[in-house]
Formats: sequence, structure tokens, C-alpha cells
Amino acid sequence: MNDIVLLHGWGCSREIWAGLQQHLETTSKHGAKFRVTVLDFPGFGAEPQPSGPWGMEQYTQWFERFLSEHNIINPILVGHSFGGRVALIFASRNPVSKLILVDAAGVKPRRSARYYFKVWSFKILKHFAPPSVVERIRSRSGSADYRAASPVMRGTLSKVVNEDLRRFMPLISAPTLLVWGSLDTATPVRDARIMERLIPDAGLVVLEGAGHYSFLDRPQQFNAIIDSFLNS
Repeated sequence: MNDIVLLHGWGCSREIWAGLQQHLETTSKHGAKFRVTVLDFPGFGAEPQPSGPWGMEQYTQWFERFLSEHNIINPILVGHSFGGRVALIFASRNPVSKLILVDAAGVKPRRSARYYFKVWSFKILKHFAPPSVVERIRSRSGSADYRAASPVMRGTLSKVVNEDLRRFMPLISAPTLLVWGSLDTATPVRDARIMERLIPDAGLVVLEGAGHYSFLDRPQQFNAIIDSFLNS
């Protein structure tokens, strides 16, 4: 029996995979071929947050320990968004049967000069303004994910989004499927095409009209694509 491990994105939990998990466990195309494992990353769902801000290396090491503790060897990985980051790094240095990246993060976004001006202005402000003013500005200017996070997870988010993972992509030897929503603005299709070019054995499928959660926006199409890739 082959192991499939589903890795959720930022701000989500293992519950996000309920539909795909049910499909993989019950469809007659797969039968008893797969054992599906879902998890919560530290700081999400039922898993306590780290004691301090983590970067991608700490999350990947945690995931490596998780697989070892559950006796999961040479798995098939399905990673969405932030979960795709962990899957990318893991697959670059560990045996993986197949890799499926869904609207995955990992390519550092392009930043405008205005963005960097705001960042440096805020860093200077922190040295002179009262903490209450700094926090008020931070809460207004940060993303929804940032505003919703605890201080530890805010620090974690700042670390992970600024890590460019392109250096890991050429090291992935597993057959890789990229599934993307055409309307994804969080990790645009441009990122997927970079991954397709850098990962040696990768192919890209774009789901028209779907967004960053393409597997939820187009579940029937997504499941059919996954079935084809798993059975190939």
C-alpha cells in the first residue's frame, strides 16, 4: 500500500482536505491502494504553535520527524500553498514516489519599489514611535493572514514568505504534477511556470476560472487530474 500525505496551506488545517481524502479513500479507481494521512502543521488546527518564530527549515525538519514517527517511507505528497513549500524542500532531499503541488508557494513574489519603501519606513518608525502606534500601523498594513496571526505566527509568516525556494527545485527527482487555478492571485500561474521549468520531471495543469484553492473551486476536475496522475 502506498502512502499519500496531504499538506495544508497557511491559515488552514487538515480539515481542508476532507473532500480529497474521502475521494482517495473511497473511489473504486484506487480501492485499497493508498493509505491517506492528513496533518496539522505547528501553529494550525490542533497542533500548538512553536515556542518562537519558525522558518522553512524548522517546518521541514518537523515534517521529517512526523513521517518517521508514523513509519511513512517514500510517500506521495500533495502540498497546497504553504504546504507546497514543505513538500518542495522535503522532496529535494528525501525519496518521494510522486509530488503534487497545488497552487504552491515557493517563488518569492516580485516587489515594487513602493513596497520596499513601506517596509523600510516601518522599520525606522519602530525605533521612534510608541509601541501602541507601531502595532496600530502594523495591523492596518499587514495582510489578512498577518493580522489574524499571533505574534509568534506573525514572525513565522514573515520568515517563510521571504524564503525563495527555487534553489531546491532542480534537486527534485520525483515525477511532479503542478495544478493551478488560472485566477490565483496569491501564487499566480507565473510561479507555476517557473516551477515547471526548474523541476526536472514536472507538468502543469491550469484549471480555468479557479483561484488559489483550485481543489475546492473545481473538485471534480481536480480529482480526475489527480486520479490520472496517480494511476499513470
